[in-house]
Amino acid sequence: MIAVDAGYFVALANARDRWHARAVAWWPSRLEGFVTTWPVLAEACHLLGARMRPEFAALLLDDVAEGSLAVWSPGTDALRRVPVLMRQYANLPMDLADASLVLLAEHLGHGRILSTDERDFGAYRWKQHEPFDNLLAQQPAPGDSP
Repeated sequence: MIAVDAGYFVALANARDRWHARAVAWWPSRLEGFVTTWPVLAEACHLLGARMRPEFAALLLDDVAEGSLAVWSPGTDALRRVPVLMRQYANLPMDLADASLVLLAEHLGHGRILSTDERDFGAYRWKQHEPFDNLLAQQPAPGDSP
């Protein structure tokens, strides 16, 4: 499973986004399994509706309803870490969606993520010291020409 941040969904839907080509190139990887969190979905739906059209948010939620996008919900013990993480990364600052992705990485046991947020996911650590592997920022993406 690959964790997915809100910026990926916006880039995928918006042909004018500077990350669009890379997002499209990574789209076939969804067959490996894409997973996100409810806070990320809320952020993505807001951004898609505000920057594009509400229909794009509905299409994203269709993917959830059809099971092609998994949504992970942290347990109570994990949720206790959210304010700790937000305080730890207050200088960035960390929002709820990003904190939920740190918890998701810890749940998955890896930090493979698709995110347009290079700065934050370059700084965040899961399990206190493990860096994220932002696949979207890597060269080349699947399907890119060498």
